[in-house]
Amino acid sequence: MAAGNEVSSTYYIQHHLQNLTFGNHPENGWSLAHSAEEAREMGFWAIHLDTMGWSIAMGLLFIWVFRKAGKMATTGVPGGLQNAVEMVVEFIENLTRATFHGKNPMIAPLALTLFVWILLMNTLKIIPVDYFPVLFAKLGVDYMKIVPTTDPNATLGMALGVFGLIIYYSIKVKGVGGFARELSLTPFNHWALIPFNLVLEIIGLLVKPLGLGLRLFGNMFAGEVIFILIALLPFWAIWLLDVPWAIFHILVVTLQAFIFTTLSVVYLSAAHEHH
Repeated sequence: MAAGNEVSSTYYIQHHLQNLTFGNHPENGWSLAHSAEEAREMGFWAIHLDTMGWSIAMGLLFIWVFRKAGKMATTGVPGGLQNAVEMVVEFIENLTRATFHGKNPMIAPLALTLFVWILLMNTLKIIPVDYFPVLFAKLGVDYMKIVPTTDPNATLGMALGVFGLIIYYSIKVKGVGGFARELSLTPFNHWALIPFNLVLEIIGLLVKPLGLGLRLFGNMFAGEVIFILIALLPFWAIWLLDVPWAIFHILVVTLQAFIFTTLSVVYLSAAHEHH
């Protein structure tokens, strides 16, 4: 009986941590994966449909809410939605002024997009872990992970986007020669130490997207696992632990969105600086 419960618990955890995967299977061709093994066999180019769908949905929700707030904006007494949006915009403006020391009108909108989009994706974690998997199972969909930031493909994808902007603005502001000199003559300004400088600077450059993506993924994935483990407890224990953990996690999802946004702005600020 204990062994059966252990198998059941293991299957439950694995099921809730498995993405809805579509890809080219060696035997089944282009199809949905019906197990974690099939998903692995589809290889690198398989697509996590739930991650893509929910991240796009949260992006559209962000656009809709802010567009609605903009159309409803008034110089008189603002409504609740306008107040909330203005608070977020002012918060991001202050953050950008404090951490970005160059001149680029794109940085503040980028920071706003990153913060709100990641916050919305993270907030999906507050929904009970069984709700959407059970709902989609009734519709014939085997797997459904609704929190995109628990998927490293999503977090590293955003981090690589920021990394691309870092490289772009480093070259645009400093020129190819200036960027090359920065990599080869920092921190030691001597030609004999260029190989050593290059190793240090390239490693430091590559660590930025890895740190951004893995930090967000690690924190959100760990929280997801704890929610799943709590769901395996007796009914009375679920209410005893789930509600406090959910309340605490509201702070976590906000903090992780803030950290990702702040570090992105700091890295882009460094890309605009001349050494």
